[in-house]
Amino acid sequence: MHGRDSSAAAGGPSVPRGLSFTHSMRQFCADAIVRCSPLAHIDLSHVAVSFAQARKRTRHGLYASLTPMRFEGGSLMCRRQSRTYTIQRLYDTQGREIFYILTFYLPRFMDLPFREKLITVFHELWHISPQFDGDLRRHDGRCYAHTHSQKQYDAEMDVLARQYLASSPPASLYEFLQYDFAGLLTRYGRIYGTKVRRPRLLKLV
Repeated sequence: MHGRDSSAAAGGPSVPRGLSFTHSMRQFCADAIVRCSPLAHIDLSHVAVSFAQARKRTRHGLYASLTPMRFEGGSLMCRRQSRTYTIQRLYDTQGREIFYILTFYLPRFMDLPFREKLITVFHELWHISPQFDGDLRRHDGRCYAHTHSQKQYDAEMDVLARQYLASSPPASLYEFLQYDFAGLLTRYGRIYGTKVRRPRLLKLV
């Protein structure tokens, strides 16, 4: 996988120490998938967990994103304005193909309240197609990603978050999410993780 360990704190040492955000997030997501049956179709071994540094430390902007590695219906090709495109393929270090890239924008994501962090994580995981074919979950209508109401969509994700916490997961798996970014740095001294570049569209014809 074309990813690399990078530090979210300036001036970090060359040898990683502190908290790996992406490793911690992967462990949390793996537990959430096991505990929440609506997410049982997700095979996290084909999902890259990444972080990106938000350019501005404001509440406005992206907190997280899910990048699908396939087009509608899991197709490797699509037609746009009479041209055919495919998408750059991505593999991890063990040769497994990546179907989705789950990216969190720091420090913005970590500065959300704890419950909103959970909602954001479930929000992005829910976007993964039930067929796990590299495409997004598609709803009826123009707003196929979030239905007609993103507010209602997030309310449903809040239900999932509540169900997850009610299942008594180990607190050690979500403890890091209870801090804001400054608090996380104070506790661990350094935040690092894997950055994965977004794939490129490749023109075939």
